[in-house]
Amino acid sequence: MMTSCWVVLCMLVPFTLTTAHQHSHERLGGGAWGWRCVNQTCVREEQQQQQQDEGPPHTTLSSLSTCKLTCRPDASLWPTPTGLLRLHNETVYFLLDSVTLGEVRGGGGEVKGLVRDAFSIFLSSLASLVPGSSPASTSLRAGDHLREDIFGRQVMSEKVTVSVSVSSKVSTLSLYTREAYTLTIRRHNTTTTEVAILASDFYGARHALETLSQLVEWDQQMRALQMVSRGAITDAPVFRYRGLMVDTARNFLSVKALERTVDGMAATKLNTLHLHLTDSHAFPLQLPGLANMAYYGAYSPRNLYTPEDLRHLQRYARVRGVRLVPEIDAPAHAGNGWQWGEREDMGNLAVCVNKEPWREFCSEPPCGQLNPANNHTYTLLSHLYAELRSIFHPLQFFHFGGSEVNMNCWNTTDNIVEYLKQTGRGRENEHLQNLWGEFQSRAKDLLADVNRGRPFLGIVRYSTLIATESSQRNLSPEEYAVQVTGPNSEKVTSDLLQKGYQVILSHNDAWDLGAGFSGSFRSEVKNYIGWQTVYNQSLSSGTSNLVGSGQSDLMLGGEALLWGHRVDDANIDAKLWPRGAALGERLWSNPSTSWFSAEPRFIHHRQRLLRRGIMADRIQPQWCHQNEGLCYL
Repeated sequence: MMTSCWVVLCMLVPFTLTTAHQHSHERLGGGAWGWRCVNQTCVREEQQQQQQDEGPPHTTLSSLSTCKLTCRPDASLWPTPTGLLRLHNETVYFLLDSVTLGEVRGGGGEVKGLVRDAFSIFLSSLASLVPGSSPASTSLRAGDHLREDIFGRQVMSEKVTVSVSVSSKVSTLSLYTREAYTLTIRRHNTTTTEVAILASDFYGARHALETLSQLVEWDQQMRALQMVSRGAITDAPVFRYRGLMVDTARNFLSVKALERTVDGMAATKLNTLHLHLTDSHAFPLQLPGLANMAYYGAYSPRNLYTPEDLRHLQRYARVRGVRLVPEIDAPAHAGNGWQWGEREDMGNLAVCVNKEPWREFCSEPPCGQLNPANNHTYTLLSHLYAELRSIFHPLQFFHFGGSEVNMNCWNTTDNIVEYLKQTGRGRENEHLQNLWGEFQSRAKDLLADVNRGRPFLGIVRYSTLIATESSQRNLSPEEYAVQVTGPNSEKVTSDLLQKGYQVILSHNDAWDLGAGFSGSFRSEVKNYIGWQTVYNQSLSSGTSNLVGSGQSDLMLGGEALLWGHRVDDANIDAKLWPRGAALGERLWSNPSTSWFSAEPRFIHHRQRLLRRGIMADRIQPQWCHQNEGLCYL
C-alpha cells in the first residue's frame, strides 16, 4: 500500500521481503547488510533475518539503491536541480520493456525526431542498470525471471509512459537556449505511472530525461527496476556555457574516446565540448583540398579525423545536449602541418617550426607560428575555415586560440621584419603586438566571409593582446568572448566584464585537470587538483559587485581544461571523470554549499558513470559509498 508522505517530510517505511520474492536460500556475498534511512542518511545495518515456519527468512532493510532513491529528495541526482524538488518516498517496480514514449507535442518535426532519439538514449541508460543486460539478452528486460505470484504479476502489468511537450521549434543550442524543464511523475491507476515533461526546448527535454534516468535504480532483491512513484521537479541551468576542453593534437584521441567524453557530459548536464584540434605538435584533420596539412601534420594515417568523423561526433553530441566548439590555434601553436609552403611556391606559411633551442622561440616544444606577412597564409586559412564551417554547420562558436605568441620568433624572421618595415613599423614590442592584432582581425574577417554573414561568437584566450589599451580595436566586445585561464583571474575577469566582454572562466588553480602530472610543459599549477577544489570554485567570486548589473549577464560560464601532454585513449576517462562532474554541478546549480555536503551524491554519480561505460577514477574505498558520511576528513 502506498503512503501519502513526502520524502522531505518523513522517513522511509521499511519494506518487508516475503518468501515469494526471495530467489535464493544461499548466503550471498554482501547479503548480511541492508540500509535504513536515518535523518536523510542511508545507514548500513546488519540484516535482522527472521525465520518463518516455511521457506527462507525475510528482511526488513532496503537495498542501498532503494535507500538512495527514497531517503532524501536529491540523493540520487547530479547535478542537483535549481528549482522545485519534491519526491515521494515510495517506489514502483517495472520492467525495461514496459517503458514507452507517448505523445511528443510541439517543437516541430526536427525537434520531435531529436526527442525520440534522446528517449532511445534514455532507455539505454536504464538498460545499463540491469545486470548483464545487452541488446541480445531479453530475460530481465521482459520479466521471464519473475515468479507467477502477486508481485510478479504486478511488475509484469506495470506500465511507464513518458509524454513530452516542447515549447520551442529551435533545434540548435545557442547562448539564448534556456534548457529548462518541468518533470512530474504520478500514478494514473494501479498499473500505470505517467511521466510528463514540459520543456522550453529540446535541450530542456533531454535534460529532463537524464534526470528521470537518475530516479530509476535496479533492486537486486526484487530483480526489477524501480522508480519513485510520484514527484515534481523544475530545473534550469545557472550558466549558459558549461564546458570541457580536450586536446586532440598533443596526443590523438579516438572518436570512441570522444564519444565517451560526450556521454559523461550528458550524464552531468555539461553542454560544450571544446575541441583543441590542432597545435604545433600535430594537424590531425584530413580535409578536402588540404591534403598536405595532414600529410605533414598527422602522427600516422590512423591518427586522423575525417569530415565524416567530425560530423558524426557533432550529431552524437547534439542529441545528448552538447555542442562542439572547434579550435584552430593561431597564430601561435601552429607548426607541424604548415611546413610545406616553400615546396609549393607559397613561401613560409609558418615560421620557427621545430626550431631550437625551443625556449627562445615558443612556450613549449615543438615551436611554430603562422607567418602574418605571407598572404598565402590567409588564403590557406580561408580554405581551412570553409571546410570547418561545412563540418560544424551551423557555426555559432569558433575558438581562435590566440595566446602565447612569441615575439622573438617573429622578430628574428627576415620576411616578417621586412614586412614590418614596409608597413611603417619597427621591431619594438608595440609594433609586434600591432601585427598580432592585424592577424587576428584578418582571421576573423575570413571566417565571417565563409560563414556567409551568419553571426558567430569568436573565442580567444586572455593574452597580452587583450591586456593592451588598444585591444578593443582588434577584438571587439560585440564579436568576442574571452576565456580567462591564467593567474589573477578575479581581477582580469572584472576588468573584462567592465569593458563589455563576455567571459568564460577556466581557473588554472581549480579547473586545470591536467595539473599535477609530471612532464607537462604548460601547467603552472604543480599540485593535482581534486574534485573538491573543482566543486568549490565559484564563478561569482570577485565579480559580486556586478551582480544585478548588465555586466553580470556577460559571465557566460566556465570550462575545465584537459591539455593532452599526458592524455590519450588509455587514461582520458580517469583524467576527466568524475572531476568533470564536480564542474557540472558548479555550472548548472552554482550551489552555495561546499563539496562536503555533496560528497555522497558525487560518489553515487561516479558509480553511475561506470555503469554507463565511462572509466571514472576511483575517489574512495567502496566501503565509504556504503557508509555515507563516515569517511570524513
